[in-house]
Formats: sequence, structure tokens, C-alpha cells
Amino acid sequence: MSVAAFLLCVYAQSGAGAWAFGNEQLRDLFLRLRAVSTPEPRVLVVDIDESSTARLGPWPWPRERVADLVETLLADYGVRGVALDIVFPDAADPEGDARLAALAAHGPVVLAQAFDFQSGNAVALRQGVPAAGLPAEAAAATVAATGYIANHAGLRRAANVGNIGFIPDRDGVLRRIPLYTAFGGKVYPALSLALVNCCSGGPRLAPAGPSLRVGFERDWTAYTVVTAAEVLAREYVREDLAGRLVVIGSSALGQGDRVATPLGNSRPGLGVQAAVLSTLLDQQAGKAPARWPGAALALLFSAGCALFATFAFPRLSALTSVGLMGLASVVWVGLAFVIAPHDPGFSATGPLASNLFLLAFAVPYQWQVAQHRSRHLLDTLRQYVAPAVVQELLKSDLEDTLKPRQLDVTTLIADMEGYTAQVETLSMEEAARLTQDFLDCLTGPVFARNGTLDKYTGDGLVAFWGAPLPVPDHADQALDAAREIVARVAQLSAVRERDGRPRLRVRIGIESGQAMAGDFGTSFRSIYTAVGDSVNTASRLEQAARDFPHDAIVGPGTVERATRHRFLALGERQLRGKGKPTALYTLASLAEGA
Repeated sequence: MSVAAFLLCVYAQSGAGAWAFGNEQLRDLFLRLRAVSTPEPRVLVVDIDESSTARLGPWPWPRERVADLVETLLADYGVRGVALDIVFPDAADPEGDARLAALAAHGPVVLAQAFDFQSGNAVALRQGVPAAGLPAEAAAATVAATGYIANHAGLRRAANVGNIGFIPDRDGVLRRIPLYTAFGGKVYPALSLALVNCCSGGPRLAPAGPSLRVGFERDWTAYTVVTAAEVLAREYVREDLAGRLVVIGSSALGQGDRVATPLGNSRPGLGVQAAVLSTLLDQQAGKAPARWPGAALALLFSAGCALFATFAFPRLSALTSVGLMGLASVVWVGLAFVIAPHDPGFSATGPLASNLFLLAFAVPYQWQVAQHRSRHLLDTLRQYVAPAVVQELLKSDLEDTLKPRQLDVTTLIADMEGYTAQVETLSMEEAARLTQDFLDCLTGPVFARNGTLDKYTGDGLVAFWGAPLPVPDHADQALDAAREIVARVAQLSAVRERDGRPRLRVRIGIESGQAMAGDFGTSFRSIYTAVGDSVNTASRLEQAARDFPHDAIVGPGTVERATRHRFLALGERQLRGKGKPTALYTLASLAEGA
């Protein structure tokens, strides 16, 4: 029994067993206990947050404004370098893109591109034009990518480009990032590594391994976080920001900007980049913890416990044996807490598993893993799926529920007409309140009709029916939700009009058809979404609503699938991206009400 217990610890220290016995969860606990809020003076986080979009307009911003933000940080605040945790796959405006390209080509600026490492995805990502990259021999070890979301061709000549894609651990938590990514015969460094080597002023880092376990030694509160709007307005003192390395991104542009880390289930993605940057700067400055042989220490401790059990158990009572082994486990946890920062690869729970095996002969590990995955699935789906649908998913026997699948769905896209005109005369607090109240009007009916929330788009949302579970009447469900959205917005508008505010109007586009729905996991910001021609058509229909007095414009695919609604034909229109005119409709009940 003692030999088997020792071999269990040996297995835990091996590459195959490194994930066993809750090792990562115990390490996560160590990180949470060790994390400090001591200010990090080397890193600055510029957040395009909700207050910034309320002051300057919804995202995406004009590239001119993004270029202004970078130039303000470099010229007015004297920062060392700027990394953009944002990808620009489409050209937006020539002048703004040209300025951004010039900054990226000649200034201390690092652009981002996101590589996809999910080889099992049904759809290989290919968006934008990858940067030139480094020669294959630039890194000794790399992680191979299967796809990418890159910047448009106008930004391809950027001097420094970093990868923001990552490979989550099997429980969905981000603990490691690829330092070097291989794709198309080229090598691409991580965003933070590119920023450190480009702009820190210290010796160039050349880590030996392809991946880095992120330190997460500092909590989010340890970083200086400023808003983009306040930077553009130059509301900060230069000396407070000068000399830092800057990461620009957003904590509020959508659900995909939140990731699970050892410090919490939903943390800002910017916090990950800041933590990686601090970890690399510590390595560059020689402040990283010295390497200890953690695996050897764990095996030595486990061997000692096994020998003790061999000689002591026959001579001691069961209660005493349990107490002594429990005490030994507590002692090991204390030692593992000290050793963990010095050896990122050893299993902290190997000796604990050996001790438990000595007492119980087996560890119900598979049950624990299954329960953990179930909880993680539940927490993940509740971000964007109606509670009733989540319960049905848990009852179903579907494997890998979030895996992309071809499904028949109905997409609803809605936003506020004239949002800028509505908020330009409001205070920041009033604008934020209006946006929240309006999104409440949109979101409630989606969940009430068992829809899936794809994303918020500033003053609107994208939702769909028919995924992750097929729904026979998905078109009717979406139409019911649209009708209720119009009613709720009308009620909100009536209240505001009584206070002398302008009338509110919602624009809705609805279309049904085949789409690929699932977690495309590209990964820097993994998100459950649907892509396909019907989704694009719904967006075009929502834009077309501005030319009609009707709040909801319905496509022919939805009309064909609906069984409980009547429609009013509005004629045909040539939609952008379509080869032939598309027939437009609206709900007869809404037309009659209007």
C-alpha cells in the first residue's frame, strides 16, 4: 500500500499526472492568498470603459481617436511604449488607419493579433492579414496555432506585433500563455513579451520555454488603471504616468473581455495582460523567484509519509493514524505554499493524494473532476443563455455543449435609433442610466423567450434562438421577443417624454437560417456566438429599419419559418453584400399598433 501511495505521487509529478488531484485548484488558492495590492509603478492600464464610451461615443471608435490616444500617451505623458490589446481586422478610415500604421511602423507601439489554438474547431479562423513575424529559428520552442484574427493589410508592416490568443486549461481557467506562437513558418511573440523587448529599455528577454505560467502575484487593484476618455482629455498629471509600459484595451466592450483566472471566475482581460507584463518585467530585472526542485521535495516528503505509515499504522489506533496523516498533510500544504513560486511545474497535491490513498485506498478524483466541469459549464452558460435553457442543457446528454455546430437559428439584432443625439445633452450619469434602462428593455424579453444573448453592442444587443439547443419554433420565439421589446421601449419612451425628453425608438432586424453556433474560443476572449449569412442579413435588416416607420424589419427566412404571426410585406431592397434584392416584412401586429 505504501509503495502504491508513493507511485501515486510519482505519477502526480509526471507530465501525464500534473493535472491530477486538484493541483491547479490548490495553486489557485495559493495565488489568491499571496496576491498583493502594492502599487505596480512600471505598468499602466488604459481602459476604454463604459464611462469612456458614454463620453466619446460607442465602440468601435474612429481610428483617428485611437491614434490620438496612442500619441497622447507617447507625446504628452512620456510613456515608454504602448501595446494595443485590440485587433483591427477591417480598414475603417484611410486617414486614421494611416496614422495608426505610421505609429506602429516607427514608434514604440505594439499591435495585437489573436491566434487560435483550438484544432477541433469546425471553422478555421482566417481574418485579416498576419504580420510578418519572426523567422522560425527565433525561438527554440513554440506553440502551433490553427487560425488567427489579424489586423487588416494596412497595418501589416507594424514593427512590433504580439499574440493575445491563449490556450485555457481544461477547466476554462487562464493560467498560462504561449510566449511564442508558430504559424505559417513564422514565429510570433506574446503581446507583453513584444512590449518588454521593444520598449522597456532593459536587456532583451529570450525565455527558453514556449509557455509562461502567469504569476498573478498582484491583484487588479495593484495596477494604475486610467480611462481612455480622461487620457484624451489630459486630465492626469504627466509625472504620474511617465516612464511606464502601457496596455490599452477594454473591460466593458462585451462578455468576451472577461476571463476566468486563478484570482476569480470573471476578471478583466486587461488584468491578464498586466499580470503577464509584471511577470516578464520581474524576470528581466532578475527579481523572479529562484528555481527550486519542487518535484524532488514532493517525492521526498511523500516517501517519508509512506515509510512512517508502514511502521506506525500497525502500532497506532485508526484515529491517531488519521490525525497524524492529517497533520502531515497540513505541514505539506504549508511547504507547498512556500515552494510553489519557485517551481511552476511540480504537483503541489501529489503528497496529499498519497496520504489520502494511504487512508482510503482510492481517491474519488474522476467524480470531483466531473462535478467541477458541470459547475464550470453552468457558470459559463449563465452568462448568455436563459436559465430555462441551461437547465435543459444539464438534463441533456450532449457532449461538449459549446462545440461549434451547424444549426437553424433566428437572429435578432436591436439598437437605439439616434443614440448619440439622445446622450449628447445628458450628463455621464444620465447617459449611463439611459443606456442601462434601454438594454434592460432589450434583454428581458430575450431571456423570457429562452433566447441566447450573443453580445451587447454599446446601445444594443445581438441574440439568437435555436442554439445551443435546437428549438422548433425559434422564429416565433424571436418574433414574440421583438414585439415585447417594442412594447417595453414604448413604455420607457413615454416616461421620458413626460419629463420633456426626446422620444426613444428601437430598431430591430430579424432573420432565420443556417449558422455556425458555438464557442469559437480564439481565444484571447473566448465567446459563445453564431456566425453565418442569416446573422449578417439580420444586421443589414436592422440598419434598413431607419428608412421605415416600422420598428422591426423581418427577413424572408423568418417569415417562412413562423407559424403564429402575420406579416406586412414592405417590398424588396438590395442589401449590402447580397447578390439580389431581399424581400422585407414587418409584423402586422406592430404595423396595426403603429
